[in-house]
Amino acid sequence: MKPSSADNKAIERRGLMVLLAVLMMAFMFGWFMLKAPMSFKDPIKVGILHSLSGTMAISERSVADATLLAIEQINASGGLLGRQIEPIIVDGQSDWSVFAREAERLITKEKVAVIFGCWTSACRKTIKPIIEAHNHLLFYPLQYEGLEISKHIIYTGANPSQQIIPGLHWLIEKFGNTLFLVGSDTIFPRAANAIINDYAKALGAEVLGEAYRPLGSDQFDAIVEQIIASKSDMILNTINGESNIAFFKALHKAGIRAEQIPVISYSVTEQEVMQIGVQNMQGHYAAWNYFQSIDSDENKAFINAFRQRFGRDQILSDPMESAYIAVNLWANAVNNVGNITITDVLSATLSESYRAPQGMVYIASHNRHVWKKSRLGRVQGDGSFKMVWQSDKRVTPIIYPPSRTKNQWEHLLQSFYNGWDEQWAKSLLNAQGER
Repeated sequence: MKPSSADNKAIERRGLMVLLAVLMMAFMFGWFMLKAPMSFKDPIKVGILHSLSGTMAISERSVADATLLAIEQINASGGLLGRQIEPIIVDGQSDWSVFAREAERLITKEKVAVIFGCWTSACRKTIKPIIEAHNHLLFYPLQYEGLEISKHIIYTGANPSQQIIPGLHWLIEKFGNTLFLVGSDTIFPRAANAIINDYAKALGAEVLGEAYRPLGSDQFDAIVEQIIASKSDMILNTINGESNIAFFKALHKAGIRAEQIPVISYSVTEQEVMQIGVQNMQGHYAAWNYFQSIDSDENKAFINAFRQRFGRDQILSDPMESAYIAVNLWANAVNNVGNITITDVLSATLSESYRAPQGMVYIASHNRHVWKKSRLGRVQGDGSFKMVWQSDKRVTPIIYPPSRTKNQWEHLLQSFYNGWDEQWAKSLLNAQGER
């Protein structure tokens, strides 16, 4: 029987009610997802790529922890864009080839939104082409040799214009005008010492000797003999990682104390002092932009939060603070643009500033480095650094020192790379006799 007009209207009403119910359910589902706890939303994955084993673990473990602290604090305060941050922590094993492999995996397999990591320039230089090829983003927290700009890297550590050079005049006035340079046979010490040579000459000082050992080497007796024979007024130290333990023990064994020949280190933090041994380092110096002893509310909060999370006896250092800064600068940029698209975040990051434990820091938009003050500290009996000098204002990050042209600096870097069989450091595998 053909449906009546009344039946058709009833069917239409039911259909309309079903449609309205579906629309209402869709609206309610969308509202629920917007207001839902973050556990119902996909997290934002980020990579933490540091050496948790090998010769650089002495330095890098704590930097990974500081990165993790910043992430946990952001998550506790509501996350980013209503989502939790999920850290993917990877061990680079103090091996630049492992760093390269893991950087590729973090980008292509884990689909991270950003990578925070690297300590040595050899590792950064090795993963830089990977970061750039994938149009990705790396926050690098360490002081380094400069001589590099990448639109895909934000450098929250210092370059020589902000760490090595500013205090050199003070050191020469205080200790004398003859220097001995010692470092790991990697790109940072080699390039940094070339810069030191240029500036020492301009300041009327003289470099009496240079000596290098492969990363991870523990043989420094011969170098200490060279230092003693040179009769230098001071030693500028760019050794990385565990090799510092062997170097300072060799100095101590030879009877060299800070009162006789002070060592000024550029990669030794409060963390390494405790492992080297305070008795081997007391009275010596280090150049950084942050020391734990800085008296500010932000620094006190940083120290307290870290110790509550990782232990009351923990000591904080410049690279740790730079890593902490990096996460917060990235998070601010993400919040400002409202998404995690790398090109958008990169663009927003270039106008970011942050009230850090060391004081206000700004990203220099023209070269992606951070403006910060330069400081010198002296090792005390408890292993902390007492600040003995700081710059009057934040120091401009100058990437290519004017003592040479940009082409000359890049040619120098390439000569190191070629001399190390197209690597950015002299490997112990190729220098077993120098172990």
